[in-house]
Amino acid sequence: MDFVTLMTLKLTANEIGTDQFGNRYYEERRARAGKPPRRYVRYNGIAEASKVPADWHGWLHHTEATPPPVGGYDKHVWQQEHQPNVTGTTHAYRPDGHMLKGGKRKPATGDYEPWNPA
Repeated sequence: MDFVTLMTLKLTANEIGTDQFGNRYYEERRARAGKPPRRYVRYNGIAEASKVPADWHGWLHHTEATPPPVGGYDKHVWQQEHQPNVTGTTHAYRPDGHMLKGGKRKPATGDYEPWNPA
């Protein structure tokens, strides 16, 4: 984030909170006439929208009126922890046979029959 943007946030917005990834959330001090105040996220590191957890996503998009509680909302047993998009990183899923995973697939099992137009 550049210096001008940082100063603009400091002068025109209030810091509302921080998530577990270190992203900081802000809300405009003065709303525009007839509109809700703008809400901003200042990413910790690379600006990647998938780094915003679901708890904060609702507040950021005006679905929730209040920010999430400090510890986050209660989770169900079946819910997993939020993970940002890992496509293009070393943590991305690569199936067997992928070039970056050795490039060798298991041999075909013989159950495939190609279509033959007779």
